[in-house]
Amino acid sequence: MTTSFINSPRLMFTSESVTEGHPDKLCDQISDAVLDACLSADPTSRVACEAATKTSFILLLGEITTAAKVDFEALTRELVLKIGYDDPEKGLDGNTCEVKVALEAQSQDIARGVDEALEYRTGEITDDELETLGAGDQGMMFGFACTETESLMPMPIHLAHMLTRRMASVRQEGVLDWMRPDGKSQVTVEYHRGRPARVDTVLISTQHAPEAEEEQIRSEVTEHVIMPVLPPDMVDDGMKIYVNPTGRFVTGGPQGDSGLTGRKIIVDTYGGMSRHGGGCFSGKDPTKVDRSGAYAARWVAKHIVAAGLADRCEIQVAYAIGVAEPLSVNVETFGTGRLEDSEIERLIDEYFDLRPGAILRDLGLRSPIYLPTATYGHFGRDDLDLPWERLNRLDSLRAATGAVAEQA
Repeated sequence: MTTSFINSPRLMFTSESVTEGHPDKLCDQISDAVLDACLSADPTSRVACEAATKTSFILLLGEITTAAKVDFEALTRELVLKIGYDDPEKGLDGNTCEVKVALEAQSQDIARGVDEALEYRTGEITDDELETLGAGDQGMMFGFACTETESLMPMPIHLAHMLTRRMASVRQEGVLDWMRPDGKSQVTVEYHRGRPARVDTVLISTQHAPEAEEEQIRSEVTEHVIMPVLPPDMVDDGMKIYVNPTGRFVTGGPQGDSGLTGRKIIVDTYGGMSRHGGGCFSGKDPTKVDRSGAYAARWVAKHIVAAGLADRCEIQVAYAIGVAEPLSVNVETFGTGRLEDSEIERLIDEYFDLRPGAILRDLGLRSPIYLPTATYGHFGRDDLDLPWERLNRLDSLRAATGAVAEQA
């Protein structure tokens, strides 16, 4: 994303979402169900759990150190059945599939750097958990916000998630009884000088029962999924709709395609509108900055936009494993800032503590809140009360930049 996006008279941008029955999303949910189960009994659990699936088979693998007693196989089966995979014909049956567990304790080399940050071991900081907690890994994380939607999310990913959530609801409520768990949406939005002007294309691919006819699927998906979701003022006669373009989608779930935790990182974040550091979220406890750092960066970016300091804001934060202080914090407002980016960086340094211990404290991340985020995005959720979405420092930020905020 560059300033040319803001200045372009006309361009298209596309984002996708997937349903809870998509094989990769199935694995994300298993990983976060394991994390929540561990945190529920032991908030200090160290969890790095991935899952993989193929026809009639699920594998859990990774590193977990916890005092919690968890029946990982039973937890997995219960979740698979809840998603809707209760028959081999759907691509997976939680009652009969093989579940293999290959989990070990976290490496003591990693634990050492997390428990005692480099700054503590060299005597630079005091003996306090906030001060001593080091980053659980190296890497760079991005957070983003913009004024395109009330949730301060980009319009394409916002609509794509609304469509997949709608697909899940009409399936679960029996409105479309032929619909099965696996599915995808994709939305192309036409922008005029950086603002969403119209929906150009909607694509829905949904797994279905073999007896459902192609024209029936197209008609009912358009009526019950697509049109109830799209903003009427962004729909015109030129909008293109594609439903199951191959003509048939009976073989789905893990039978149609293998699944793996962490393969939908763009779906999980901003639909490609913002850069991504590469690390996934699901199955990782919050000492892993892939997760907590990205949440904190979104929290900060959302405050910057909500305070009227910019119409678009991307925050990058970088860490070294075992070190508490971020290596760098970078602000990009793509020419929409009402302050210099360097001044916004100064405000962030003053009002937000981006050390891992502070993030865990300020956002309450040791709680079992993660399974619902494993589907339909981690950001901009109007159905969840997520701590990184709260604008709990907005008044202080506005007070510090009152004149600028009033001009927004």
